[in-house]
Amino acid sequence: MSDATHRDFLAIPDFTRPELISLLDLAERMRKGEYTAKPLAGKSLAMIFMKSSTRTRVSFEVGTWQLGGHALFLSPRDVQLGRGEPIADTARVLSRYVDGIMIRTFAHSEVEELARFASVPVINGLTDLLHPCQILADLLTVKQHLGTWEGKKIAWIGDGNNMANSWINASYRLGFQLVLACPEGYDPDPATLAREGGKNVKVVRDPAEAAKGADVINTDVWASMGQEEEQAKREVAFAGYEVDKKLMSGANKSAIFLHCLPAHRGEEVAADVIDGPQSRVWDEAENRLHVQKALMAVLMGNEPLG
Repeated sequence: MSDATHRDFLAIPDFTRPELISLLDLAERMRKGEYTAKPLAGKSLAMIFMKSSTRTRVSFEVGTWQLGGHALFLSPRDVQLGRGEPIADTARVLSRYVDGIMIRTFAHSEVEELARFASVPVINGLTDLLHPCQILADLLTVKQHLGTWEGKKIAWIGDGNNMANSWINASYRLGFQLVLACPEGYDPDPATLAREGGKNVKVVRDPAEAAKGADVINTDVWASMGQEEEQAKREVAFAGYEVDKKLMSGANKSAIFLHCLPAHRGEEVAADVIDGPQSRVWDEAENRLHVQKALMAVLMGNEPLG
């Protein structure tokens, strides 16, 4: 239903630094209730979920409705992808019906192929490689509580997973300092690090080194969706990587704690941290709604950036 000039959002670097800043400014206006337009009126978003989700589904569905549009939830049982229809065919067909596609899946190559054959905007709701919408929400949360990410130190503690990779992408685009503490064998994607690591990104083994003087302490579950069989092995590898009060005490006094959720209290984070005064995880979860509305307004609703 769109033309060939549409844009996709598969990774943070798909937008330039000025565009990201403008997008987050739009999201902030939406968060404050200052944006009342309905740019998706009469438009539909197809939401393909090869992986289930609480926050991704609810935030995209509610956000589409708030912008005047309609969202369709499509699980593997609801689309022929679950029965082997080629992604390219699904992309071509859906493009005849809807105005945008959000997909949450396993292989990043599937999202890239979907975008290659779709003639409407495609949004990456999560892959095993990247989680860009969550990082946008995290950046909005940093801006909301610390004023800016400029000159800040952001610490990542734990698995070098899709979140870690997207933080590297964000550091590359926005220039803040990022220190990732990962156990041996659990580093971020080598290609992402090599391409976009640069002088602002450092990988260390000691969580205390990453947390020292940090403005943001960030973590995620040790075993992501699809890795549950590795849980016991990972618990051994990640011993000492729990974000607890001692680790938080090494950060700046004004530091905030972030977690993309769902969280396992007593594993990657102590209950008194995630439920404590420095935690901003509920604002962070809410901000998924605002950044994704901003994305959809721009990609599907012709809202100008800047």
